[in-house]
Amino acid sequence: MTILNTFFPQITTITCKDKLLDLSRPQVMGILNVTPDSFYDGGQFSDATSLLAQAEKMLRDGAAIIDVGGMSSRPGAKMIDAEEELKRVLPAIEAIHQKFPSAILSVDTVHSKVARYAVAAGAAMVNDISAGSFDADLWITVAQLNVPYVLMHLQGEPATMQTNPSYENLVQEVIGYFEQKTAQLHQLGVHDIILDVGFGFGKTLAHNYQLLNSLPEFKIFGLPLMCGISRKSMVYNLLEVDAANALNGSTVAHTIALLNGCKLLRVHDVKEAVEAVRIVGEVRGGDI
Repeated sequence: MTILNTFFPQITTITCKDKLLDLSRPQVMGILNVTPDSFYDGGQFSDATSLLAQAEKMLRDGAAIIDVGGMSSRPGAKMIDAEEELKRVLPAIEAIHQKFPSAILSVDTVHSKVARYAVAAGAAMVNDISAGSFDADLWITVAQLNVPYVLMHLQGEPATMQTNPSYENLVQEVIGYFEQKTAQLHQLGVHDIILDVGFGFGKTLAHNYQLLNSLPEFKIFGLPLMCGISRKSMVYNLLEVDAANALNGSTVAHTIALLNGCKLLRVHDVKEAVEAVRIVGEVRGGDI
């Protein structure tokens, strides 16, 4: 155990309905988008056959969670309403849950209605890019559902978030944001919280790498950190490639995140992320 962990004991397990997820060693969350317009895999899993094949592949490759999303949050994306999102995610969650009942499913949504129906259909976690700011009922709903909640930092909203994002002190502002939000969530009775610093959500390329380098500072919360870096512009713009050719760069960034305390990698490519976890674990002698 590091000196930092001695001062700030870390929560290492979260309860996902009837399943206990052990985050004492990092785990991998597979991204399964049922959207027509996501930046990398939009439209690829719109039918049941391709959806279930991808879910099976992710689980076989070692995903601990599958995160199902029905609304693109890429820069410039427009929000869709809860009804349209439900048409996309509900059949997907129902199908995956029926085929793989032991799999832990997460729903990526900002809508309380979607969260409620998704959990009833088999999801066991809510992943919210908005930190409750787009739907006033979402946090109350999460508390009632008693499922883990991913709290992400976002400046602005997807349609405008990359229009000149600025901070006076990036890391301290994100820490302050989490201090306020986690206190409010605790008051509502939400305690299984995972933090996500929001790579690419209202951040410049330099901001993203500053956060990646500063991940150890977020251990002060004692909460698991999730990192969503996979194939994002912070990787492909830096390397002057496109998202389709950003796997190697993503794996490098994932490895750095793991070394800096990330406990949950949210990725498109599960096999490669699991391999990164195994290698970092071996280097650290199991203490990561």
